Amino acid sequence: MYQDRASAGRTLARSLTDLYDAVVLGLARGGVPVAAEVAGGLHAPLDVLVVRKLGAPWNPEFGFGAVGENGIVAVDDVVRHRVGVDDDTLAQLITEGQTEIDRRVARYRPGRSLVDVAHRTVILVDDGLATGSTAIAAVQVLRALGARRIVVAVPVGSRDAVERLRTVADDVVCLETPAWSEAVGSHSVDFGQITDDEVVSLLHGSFALPGDLTLPPGTPMVVAFAHGSGSSRFSPRNREVSGYLNARGLDTFLFDLLTEDEAADRTNVFDIDLLATRVVSAIDWLQREHPHLAIGLFGASTGAAAALVAASRRPEEVVAVVSRGGRPDLAGDAPARVTAPTLLIVGGRDYDVIGLNSDAARQMLCEHRIEIVPGATHLFEEPGTLNQVSALAADWFRTHVPEPAVV
Repeated sequence: MYQDRASAGRTLARSLTDLYDAVVLGLARGGVPVAAEVAGGLHAPLDVLVVRKLGAPWNPEFGFGAVGENGIVAVDDVVRHRVGVDDDTLAQLITEGQTEIDRRVARYRPGRSLVDVAHRTVILVDDGLATGSTAIAAVQVLRALGARRIVVAVPVGSRDAVERLRTVADDVVCLETPAWSEAVGSHSVDFGQITDDEVVSLLHGSFALPGDLTLPPGTPMVVAFAHGSGSSRFSPRNREVSGYLNARGLDTFLFDLLTEDEAADRTNVFDIDLLATRVVSAIDWLQREHPHLAIGLFGASTGAAAALVAASRRPEEVVAVVSRGGRPDLAGDAPARVTAPTLLIVGGRDYDVIGLNSDAARQMLCEHRIEIVPGATHLFEEPGTLNQVSALAADWFRTHVPEPAVV
C-alpha cells in the first residue's frame, strides 16, 4: 500500500538505480507523478508520453487496446469482441482517442517534440498495469522512435499484464503483482484523478516559484509556510511569525504558492488540491536540498487546508503542523489522515472558524490541540494576538523536533 503516486515513485526509483543515462517518460496522466519521482531519484530527464486507452463503451476503464502518438494503434481483438466492440465502434473510438492525444500533446508539450529517445534507454513509467494495453501501445511508439532499450516500470500490476509486457519490452520492473483482479488505485491511499495542470506542473517541476529560505546556524527544523487567500511570501503576518521562529532557532521557508498569472485567477486561490501540490513540491525540494532538517508546516486560512492535505501526502517527511485561522473544512478527509502532531490556532472572536476547527479536531487521529487566542479575529490584527500565535507555533515546533538518531 502506497500513500500516493509520488510515494510509489520514490519506492520504484530505488529499484532502478542501475540504469544510467536513461530518459524517463511518464504515461499521461497518472504515470507522470510516479515518473517525476523516478526521474528525480535517478537525476534523469523527464517527459510525458501520451497514449489513450481504448475502453469498452459501457466501462471506459475496461481497456481492450490503446492509441498512441504517431498514430500507433494496439488492439487485443479477443478482448474487443468479448466486450462487444464492432469495427465501426472501434474506428470511432480510435478517432476520438487520436483527437484527445493531439489535444494533450499541445497542452503538455506546446511548441516542442517529445524528448529524443533514439538509441537511448527509456524508462516508461505508469501508475499501474491492469490489462497492459496502454503500456504495450507506448512501447510500440518508442520502438518506432528508435529507442535502444525500453524498461517498463510500475509500482503495481496484474500478473497477466506483466507477462504480456515482457513479450514486447526489454525489461519490466513491477514492485507488486497481485494474482487477483482489482483496481490499480486500491494499492494507494490517495489515488485521485490527475489533472492536465498537474501534469504540466510536474513536467516543469523546476519552474520558478520564488521563495525566501532563512537558515539560522545549527537549526534542527525548517518550517514551510502555506499562505492563505492569495497571499504571497510577502504576507506581513506570516513574515512576522517567520521572524519569531528564526529568533527561536528555526529555519523558515516562505514561498509563493501561485505564479502571478495563476494568482490573478481567484479560482486558483481556493483550489486546495493545486495549493497542496505546490506545498508537497516544496517539501520534496527541502528534503532533497536539506535532508538533515526536520520539516514542519505553518498554514494560514486556505493555506492551512493545503498544509493538511500536503501533510497527509507526506506522512514520513512532515513532523509537525500549525494552522492559524485555518479552514480545515476545505481539506476534505485529509485531517483524518494526517499523522503529524497538529496545532490548530483560532481567534476567540472568529466564531465560525472555531466551529470548523472543532469539527476537524474530532476527525483527527494524530496528536492535536486547539488553542483559542482571546479577543482575536480571523486575521489576528488585534495588538499582541499575532505574537501569541508566534509563541504557540514556536513552542509546538520545538516540542516536536525529532530526537537525533543514535549512530
